Amino acid sequence: MTFIDRAGRLARPPHATLALALALALPLALPFGQADAAGGNPPVAVNAGAASPVSASAPSALSPVAATGTPGAVPPAPAAEDDRIRIQLVSRDQVDISSEIPAKIATLPLRDGDAFKAGQTLVTFDCSLYNAQLRKSQAEAGAAGDLLRVNQRLAQLHSVGELEVQQAAAKAKATNAEVAYMQATVSKCAIAAPFDGRVSKRMAAPQQFAEPGKPVLTLIDTSRLELKMIVPSKWLAWLKPGHKLEVQVDEVGKTYPAQVARIGAKVDPVTQTVDVTAEITGSMPDLLPGMSGWATFASR
Repeated sequence: MTFIDRAGRLARPPHATLALALALALPLALPFGQADAAGGNPPVAVNAGAASPVSASAPSALSPVAATGTPGAVPPAPAAEDDRIRIQLVSRDQVDISSEIPAKIATLPLRDGDAFKAGQTLVTFDCSLYNAQLRKSQAEAGAAGDLLRVNQRLAQLHSVGELEVQQAAAKAKATNAEVAYMQATVSKCAIAAPFDGRVSKRMAAPQQFAEPGKPVLTLIDTSRLELKMIVPSKWLAWLKPGHKLEVQVDEVGKTYPAQVARIGAKVDPVTQTVDVTAEITGSMPDLLPGMSGWATFASR
């Protein structure tokens, strides 16, 4: 049906104008996907025949790892197993030397880093007072012994009673005990080295008064060094005492033979590791406690 307005021009029917207005307003009221469907434009995701920017079936040219069999694919590198373990050298014995008696230090010849031999005198104390007390106790012990012998002779002659003999014998025992006590005290006026080693630290000086129990020297045994390390607990299946290994010490740049001496008594449940102690074969004077390096184990 044709409509003519008052000016004599062709005009759209009212229902056509309303339909055009609804068509223009509908995409604004619908979601993105529905608006495309309503407007006659299908969504891109629905069109299976359209080319996707990144196809799931074809590897991207920018991907560093492609599927197996794809030309230009880079296979993942296998993890390399390293059997080297970090180690640290420690001294088997380390002691603090201190005085057992209150006395003034007479001689202390060694200083930090000095070496010594087992039995060598490390420190002496001024024991003139203790030596005098020893001589006094020895004199008293001699007099008590003489008195006991006289009383025993008089008892044979019935000149003294048995009580006097027993008292003289008790006094002789007491004086002899005093002599033994003073001899033990005087023997502590000098300290000898318990092993071959070196002085790690000197904490006193000559003419200084030494108190009992206060350290004077710190000694370390450098003749026998041990290796401390932490290994995975799964190694316990083949790692046993006596297992051979080689140790490369970083500070000297040399390699030394060693063997496992002891294995820790428990496994750390968190890290799944166990402590292992090894010993270097032979004497190595160029090695010092505190050095570190790498241990490489022999064939399992």
